[in-house]
Amino acid sequence: MHTLLLCSANKGKLREMRALLPANYSIRGLLDTGHVGTLQETGTTLEQNALQKATYGHRITGLISVADDSGLEVHALGGAPGIHSADYSGSRSDQANIQRLLHEMLGKRDRKARFRTVIAVVHGELQHTFTGHCDGVIADHAIGTDGFGYDAIFIPEGYGHTFAEMNLAEKNKISHRMKAMNAFIRWLELEFPSFPA
Repeated sequence: MHTLLLCSANKGKLREMRALLPANYSIRGLLDTGHVGTLQETGTTLEQNALQKATYGHRITGLISVADDSGLEVHALGGAPGIHSADYSGSRSDQANIQRLLHEMLGKRDRKARFRTVIAVVHGELQHTFTGHCDGVIADHAIGTDGFGYDAIFIPEGYGHTFAEMNLAEKNKISHRMKAMNAFIRWLELEFPSFPA
């Protein structure tokens, strides 16, 4: 059985990946390794941040290491908040981040945006990334109570309601994170057996 390391302290991400992985894979979280503290994210792109975290995880454990980084990219703001999505307001408060974004969007007719996730895997000399995105628009105000981050102000393309108004099953059919996860899992199933465990 292959053992993977998810380079995150997010228990929800760990549960999600554990449920999706094929039966011949097991996965551990970063907290299982005894790691405490915040992972460094000093890159200028989602790809760099995801690879930085996965490389760190592989270096300290030797396990096949997986990490992700996600961001909301708003067209009228030149792609912001992007890699700064989690602390756009200067804090990690979802509500504060939403309020800053809505303030910056006041009077803007172009509401186009996309969520993007990059998943990186590192094992020895192997480095690979998988990307998923979901196009949509920014709502005028927050709507809905489910989800997290900017879900309450993001209306996916082809829908009339925000991510925060969807149940998890509905969101997972179209979300950026699930698209990247699905690409990663397809690659694992087709390609990874050719690499040493």
